[in-house]
Amino acid sequence: MDISLSTAAKMNFLGNSPQWYKIAIIAFLIINPFIFAIDPFIAGWLLVVEFIFTLAMALKCYPLQPGGLLAIEAVVIGMTSADQVQHEIVNNIEVLLLLIFMVAGIYFMKSLLLYVFTKMLINIKSKVLLALSFSLVSAFLSAFLDALTVIAVVISVAIGFYSIYHKVASGRDFKQDHDHTDDGSVHELKRQDLDDYRAFLRTLMMHAGVGTALGGVCTMVGEPQNLIIAEQTGWHFLEFALRMAPVTVPVFFFGLLTCVLVEKFKVFGYGAELPTSVRTILVDFDKYEDANRSQRERVKLYTQAAIGVWLIIGLAFHLASVGLIGLSVIILATAFNGITEEHALGKAFEEALPFTALLAVFFTIVAVIIEQQLFIPLINAVLAASPHDQLPLFYLANGILSMVSDNVFVGTVYITEVKAALDNGSITRDQFDLLAVAINTGTNLPSVATPNGQAAFLFLLTSAVAPLLRLSYGRMVIMALPYTIVMTLVGLGAIMFFLEPMTNSMLDMGWITSHADAAIDAIKSTGH
Repeated sequence: MDISLSTAAKMNFLGNSPQWYKIAIIAFLIINPFIFAIDPFIAGWLLVVEFIFTLAMALKCYPLQPGGLLAIEAVVIGMTSADQVQHEIVNNIEVLLLLIFMVAGIYFMKSLLLYVFTKMLINIKSKVLLALSFSLVSAFLSAFLDALTVIAVVISVAIGFYSIYHKVASGRDFKQDHDHTDDGSVHELKRQDLDDYRAFLRTLMMHAGVGTALGGVCTMVGEPQNLIIAEQTGWHFLEFALRMAPVTVPVFFFGLLTCVLVEKFKVFGYGAELPTSVRTILVDFDKYEDANRSQRERVKLYTQAAIGVWLIIGLAFHLASVGLIGLSVIILATAFNGITEEHALGKAFEEALPFTALLAVFFTIVAVIIEQQLFIPLINAVLAASPHDQLPLFYLANGILSMVSDNVFVGTVYITEVKAALDNGSITRDQFDLLAVAINTGTNLPSVATPNGQAAFLFLLTSAVAPLLRLSYGRMVIMALPYTIVMTLVGLGAIMFFLEPMTNSMLDMGWITSHADAAIDAIKSTGH
């Protein structure tokens, strides 16, 4: 039956998204110009809330389209400018290159990743121990790699696990000549098994995601804002880790304790076990792969392992920007594994490019935050407090803002403002160092509360694995809640009671060097 042009236009707008969702987006687009004309500050915060809404509804509609429409309108009505958006994108080019190249590089290492994690999954029978292993591995890797790189690895592994089960569930199995007989090799699959398997993988994904935050906060290469803070403070790798340790060490152990407790008591969506039928499938898959692995496939695993060593060394010592190291991984992995066709290369970029575009839209929202000075009142209020009160206030302010914005942006804004306060004499160098710790931990720890707080969480939410595992925005918030409470409170307590005395102790013992002392020594050495 033929339909009118208006009906066709309504059907085409945001495709198969629910009608109420389409109406909500149109309503946002209509009211924003009027609110902006009345009060730009309120309009700016309204836009932030609207964009978070599109992220929360990611399973109804990918956020790029509705969020992009809001961003375009923001530029058109003057909430920000195209030049400011470009400026934000240029400032974050390393993050974009990371997404484009590193995620694609991980794609070409999926055979090794699936091999390693399959062994881990089938050999560790205890769910608590398995969850703890995923969290520990993610934390360790994130301390030396970027959290986005680690979460890309975890996503690749989860998709691999799910695809193995899906092949068997659809009757194809991983064996090309599999004969469906009643000799015990046929897997009895039920709908409940699929639901339980999804719940099981969801828990591992969330433990791994939080693990990236636990490890990423510890070192200068763990998160993008860490590098920015290290650059502003002049700290090298070891000094950065030592200065963060009074906060990051207790948070790390309490975070792991939280992992154990939520699994043991099966709360907040955790505790799902691997169904017996699915374990059987994975064990059969592993045996089949081991028995039928050709020499070429073995060489591919060895090659990918060698590339993995280069990846860790390159990122740990920051031999090049993360994105360029990712590009080298693509070149090495494809050249030595015989992947030379253009269409084979293109598949690797399918996962990363939509999110890269979404992140560019996100930087438009960040540009609005800057243009409309949405954070300035809070920054000024914190700087006006006494030096003793500034540490917990900076920690909490950064944490709260990182929950609704982006922790990279918040960290960058705050460390820049604090550096300006140091330069104009408003604070001492020792206070600046302590505030830098509060800013770094504040942007990294409480921000696990929401997917938009950390790019790694947002990447997970908008990845191909999220709809497969029914991992929605709301579910991520609920599952992250126990971690959010524990990590935030332990971090706050460490900031208030441990940071200053332990930093002074490390200075007294010579573990870290006072910049003031270093400057005096440098002057003395010149003979002046």
